[in-house]
Amino acid sequence: MHNHDQASARKSLALKVIALAIVGTISLVGPYLYKKMSDSGFSSNAPDFRAIEDVKEKKEAFFSFLRPSVNNENTRIVKERALLTQVAGSGLSNVNSKDTASLKRLGESYNLPVPPTGMDDGWLTEMLNRVNVLPEALVLTQAANESAWGTSRFAIKANNYFGHWCYTKGCGLVPSQRNEGSFHEVAKFSSSQESVHRYFMNLNRNEAYAGLRVIRAKLSAQGKDLLTTETATELTNGLLKYSERGSDYVTDLQAMIRHNKVYWKK
Repeated sequence: MHNHDQASARKSLALKVIALAIVGTISLVGPYLYKKMSDSGFSSNAPDFRAIEDVKEKKEAFFSFLRPSVNNENTRIVKERALLTQVAGSGLSNVNSKDTASLKRLGESYNLPVPPTGMDDGWLTEMLNRVNVLPEALVLTQAANESAWGTSRFAIKANNYFGHWCYTKGCGLVPSQRNEGSFHEVAKFSSSQESVHRYFMNLNRNEAYAGLRVIRAKLSAQGKDLLTTETATELTNGLLKYSERGSDYVTDLQAMIRHNKVYWKK
């Protein structure tokens, strides 16, 4: 499993602060989302991917298992973004008290609190950059890469498909090859859905991936469909800090997206 930008926390206090932000509290909408899906019969029980010997069958099973979680996250984000685009169209001066309260909660969720002076165009623009969808080809490819197609110890025992770290003792699983002096653990999640949710929030609010959000905003401004395989490939260029391998990691992701194109919906 590849370590993402949090691995560099050992080298820089500044990046360590960023990493801590990644594994902070789940957004305010998260707990409700998980409960709602549980109530509707959504299952987080993963197949035993290790037992599937046929490569094509394993890939199909892995993508089919996580795809509903990706769709759930994008559905949530579309609803959140609708309020932001509505405000952008009508003007901040016309926001009512109910929407103001909702926007403040949303800002907290995305680590961008409303300024003490109140909402302004700069805040709204940055929120629109953060609150946006991610293509399934990107999400599922990173999940496959980071979890060894769902067969890693962390995927099986911690529902962790993206290599997320945490920094409180007992918050997750201790890596077997953790460097001396390191104190991180691999975060443990209550479900695969929570793991996918944390991944989305990671890319959408962590400063390390501001570049990805810039790429996405430019594509959106050009009228491009953000959920296509082409977009997924473009967005990988904003993931240089996800792994210590940098550009080699990005190249690997792009190759995986290309080699598995038959599995993508767009």
